[in-house]
Amino acid sequence: MTLRRLIGIALGLIGLGLAVVGYALDLAPVAAGAGLFAAAAGFAALVAEQRSETDDRRFEDLLTELRAARDQLERARGELEQTQRTVDATRTTVAELIATRASDEVAATAPHDPSDTRLLADPETNLFSEAYFRVALDARIASARRHLRPVAIALLQVVEGQGDGNSHAADPLKVTGSIRQTLRDADTACRMSDGSFALILEDTPENGAVWTVERIRRNLTSRHGLHTMWAGVACYPAHAFSTDELLDQTTLALASAREWKQDRIEIATAD
Repeated sequence: MTLRRLIGIALGLIGLGLAVVGYALDLAPVAAGAGLFAAAAGFAALVAEQRSETDDRRFEDLLTELRAARDQLERARGELEQTQRTVDATRTTVAELIATRASDEVAATAPHDPSDTRLLADPETNLFSEAYFRVALDARIASARRHLRPVAIALLQVVEGQGDGNSHAADPLKVTGSIRQTLRDADTACRMSDGSFALILEDTPENGAVWTVERIRRNLTSRHGLHTMWAGVACYPAHAFSTDELLDQTTLALASAREWKQDRIEIATAD
């Protein structure tokens, strides 16, 4: 019950009381006052009723707007799902084109059989090869430039034990296993010709790249014991704008990390 209705009831009761008193005492002014209170009560009741009808209309309008917003949200969700399916299909197509381009370029410059899978994959770890890495990096940076998104690369070198003169290169299969367990489907892992590992991290700034490398290191040591990992990290566009510059920055960062005997992740410096 609204406040206006309560006021109307109170005024009506007061008017009724005055009318009774006026009638009993035969007082005309009291009877007139009772009439005024009764009129006020009627006016308050009328306003309350109109206000109630207005509130009901507003409530119905609000319900209609909420239903429309819900329908619009459902349509947007359906469109988003369709867009995601399109993006996934496009990503698959791009990956196939990159693989084909890498195979063609390596086959054109080296006396190998174009059907040799080693052109695209490292035969020991089955990670992508260095040739694939360079072509894929070109494509990822071009995509990042179009969509204004960051992309990071990391070069990893791993040895068993402490990083001193007595250490030797880590088992590549152990390192590969930790990399596969850590990276997302959108990321790319490659094995370079010198035995190091290269990562292309999609839509990842430098702090995300450092954390990814650290997770790989933790996974490796928790599963296979003491290992030492050195890593260099560089990001587009924070540290470079072209493929060659970005790779040079990452290589320099890795060289700086190698100066330490313990685990070290170095981030490139922007020129």
